[in-house]
Amino acid sequence: MFTEFFMNPSDSNNFSEKTAIIGLTREGLAALIDHTLVRADVTEMEIDRLCKEAATYKFKAVCVNPYWVTRCAKHLDTMRTLVCSTVGFPLGACSSLSKLSEAEQAIADGATELDMVMNIGELRAGNYREVVTDMIEVVSAVHKSAKVKVIIETCLLTDDEKKKACELVMDAGAHFVKTSTGFNVSGANVRDIKLIKETVGPRIGIKASSGIHTLAEARALLDAGATRLGCTKSVSILDELEDVSARIS
Repeated sequence: MFTEFFMNPSDSNNFSEKTAIIGLTREGLAALIDHTLVRADVTEMEIDRLCKEAATYKFKAVCVNPYWVTRCAKHLDTMRTLVCSTVGFPLGACSSLSKLSEAEQAIADGATELDMVMNIGELRAGNYREVVTDMIEVVSAVHKSAKVKVIIETCLLTDDEKKKACELVMDAGAHFVKTSTGFNVSGANVRDIKLIKETVGPRIGIKASSGIHTLAEARALLDAGATRLGCTKSVSILDELEDVSARIS
């Protein structure tokens, strides 16, 4: 376990008092972040560091590819830090049976959240029944064990397609819409988050992911309606929050 790396509670309380003035605490922001590492060339040393950082900073979850789920679940106190696995990643263009098998194995290995890629080609072709069925296969199989976030890859869609994708995610019973895989031309932006928020309202969560490098970018996406952030720069973002607080204290 990496539980020994958690901050001293008294330090955390002092920091909360300092950051209250800027409207965002270190703990509050950390609880909205999925600390993410989904590159193809990730090593076990990097995964171990990811888990250590997640425990130290109290991030909501680590988000990894399925191969690494078992290792993360062994290292983390999963009652404190969730393990999130990708499914059908990064293209979404695999069979529903393949996604279902991947999802069930990830849960057996210790995942309690799944970031599943929508079948984007079928969405753009207007084959909505196939898109919804693909998502329902996973959501219905894991609903007692895991939350499902569906990646709609906003950078590949028109505004109308983004709205339709969100509607289908809700129809399938998923828990979040997620913007991006990080493997295409761009990631989350404020305009898309506002559009998604207008479509889904408070009914499901919104995960903004990819391209979030600074505290300002994180704040802007949260202000626009995001309820979760997927970040690789999570540690530097929290450190930046601490620096801002120190300057105004």
